[in-house]
Amino acid sequence: MTILMSLDPASLLRSMPGACAQGLIWGLMALGVYITYRLLDFADLTVDGSLATGGAVAVMLIRGGMNPWLALIFAFIAGMAAGLVTGLLHTALGIPGILAGILTQISLYSINLNIMGCSNQAVSVDKYNLVVSLRYISDSPISKIRVFATSILFCLAVVMILYWYFGTEQGHAIRATGCNPQMARAQGINTDFHTVLALMISNGLVGLSGGLYAQYQGAADVNMGRGAIVIGLAAVIIGEVVFGKLCAGKYFAFAYTMLSVIAGAIIYYIVMNLVLWLKLPSDDLKLFSAIVVALFLAIPYLKAKYGRKEARA
Repeated sequence: MTILMSLDPASLLRSMPGACAQGLIWGLMALGVYITYRLLDFADLTVDGSLATGGAVAVMLIRGGMNPWLALIFAFIAGMAAGLVTGLLHTALGIPGILAGILTQISLYSINLNIMGCSNQAVSVDKYNLVVSLRYISDSPISKIRVFATSILFCLAVVMILYWYFGTEQGHAIRATGCNPQMARAQGINTDFHTVLALMISNGLVGLSGGLYAQYQGAADVNMGRGAIVIGLAAVIIGEVVFGKLCAGKYFAFAYTMLSVIAGAIIYYIVMNLVLWLKLPSDDLKLFSAIVVALFLAIPYLKAKYGRKEARA
């Protein structure tokens, strides 16, 4: 009761804009996870490293004088390079997908240290005209609107591009590769090439998210991607559980599904913000993250299980 009485609802409301902004930025990373996890059916653990790579590349280029918007393009390319390595380890060398992702992720830790020259590098919003920044959230209402407008438009633009791309012949080939690789090969599709291509696109989005997130928090760190795969999976699962029925059977179902993944990331950060507001131990935040993901993963299974029992009854 003492803890409950000490809680301040106003502080929770003040923290919500920051949680939503983080959810939008990490929603781009969740789209990359969605491509490998759902479309390609590939358990890719590269994202924990490629997110930090995108952030490191973006920050170092900005510190070198590059425009922050242009730096995001190179963050995307750096992420694609990480996905290329994982894809080649899997397809060319026959290393299982999970192990290929782990090998690339471990390698990226050292690569990120070499890119930055140390474990972290700061980029101040006072010195550079960053695309997004946490400082904007606490500034004037106009700055706050700028952050949300930029993040929302960014997410919508990415969803539109992905919706167009996966409607092309090459996009359908990637989806066929993930759905049934044997049948895809029987139809003359080069499944190895499309697996590598999907991993490059996925990690490119993760690197782009890392570049945005580094600008948002004002620094890049070698550990900034740790646990990213959990957040990405949480966003995908939460989006499917909460918005799955809204997406089913619609003409733009694929676009709705991608938007639901971004919405899932926002919900995830709102839940984590609520956990911190309840003054639960911050050291246990990763534990709470795993519990949230486990709960949402279990919901579809439990619903189907009890649905079958009711049907038999």
